[in-house]
Amino acid sequence: MLRGAALGAASPLIPAATATAATATAAATAAPATARGSGRAAGSASWRWLGTAGWRIDVGDRTVLFDPYLTRFPTGLFDGAFDPGTRLRTRPEVVDAHIGRPELVLVSHSHWDHLGDVPHIARTTGARVVGTETTYHLLVSLGVDPGQISVVKGGEVLDFGGGITVEVVPSLHSRNKKCAYFAPGTLNAPPVTAPETISDLPEGDTLAFRVTAGDSGPSAFLMGASDFSERAVRGLRPDLAMIAVPAGTATHWYVPRLLRALDSPGVVVPVHWDNFEVPLSGSPVRDPSMDLEAFLTQVEKASPATRIVVPDYRTVYDAAMRPGSRR
Repeated sequence: MLRGAALGAASPLIPAATATAATATAAATAAPATARGSGRAAGSASWRWLGTAGWRIDVGDRTVLFDPYLTRFPTGLFDGAFDPGTRLRTRPEVVDAHIGRPELVLVSHSHWDHLGDVPHIARTTGARVVGTETTYHLLVSLGVDPGQISVVKGGEVLDFGGGITVEVVPSLHSRNKKCAYFAPGTLNAPPVTAPETISDLPEGDTLAFRVTAGDSGPSAFLMGASDFSERAVRGLRPDLAMIAVPAGTATHWYVPRLLRALDSPGVVVPVHWDNFEVPLSGSPVRDPSMDLEAFLTQVEKASPATRIVVPDYRTVYDAAMRPGSRR
């Protein structure tokens, strides 16, 4: 997802709506969650927010990554000087410090703030990458072994063994106030030349994922952009929902429709509200176009029993998204 300012100023989610820090803190300390529908306590998984939409999920000694973008290079997006000709780059020392030894990388779509570091990760770790046909063609052009990439469309339920199951969900990219977004398009063949700039990475269709982490759960719904297909997500019923915060109101009744379709998840974690051109250290710096407080208020109104966890970069969360160790 790209902030609304890339293609026009964003409007607040709910004018004059606010959520206090005390409310968010109280929600984060509510009663423990169980794997919904099973009655079992959440299993031995851990979660680390990698900023933007990214996650590191550890299940025992196995690691799954979702949209890992860690280099966070400047494009001018957050200071009013956005340059679509910004050259792509990866900082291996930054990426390697956060990813462990992943065996699986899930990619929601092919914009740079989701795909940018995946070529380096795939080439250096041998991890399997799951993504769209566009993601496949871009990665191959950037030197990734085609045999490492699993092309999906949505609807697949993939069993990676050891209790790690990935359901692929067809999804949609977020839109600005003009109902448009940066770098649309798909690829059905490799690009003539390897991508060099951020505008060389088209969206290429968008996916979401429902990941079950371990035999005893939990299940998590992972989004890379703030829009969705209501019919596609209905019935998923995840324990945790990592939901992208929108930069505007182009998607009609985004929060209440999504939470209703997901059947009011036990935990909601807002993502993609940070400035992803600031290094991944210290506390997150908010994207000024994102009205996080209004988003929290909408969640509380639409699903009062849901516990809200606003993540930070330095905390390792347990399977139920309760803070554990600092890193």
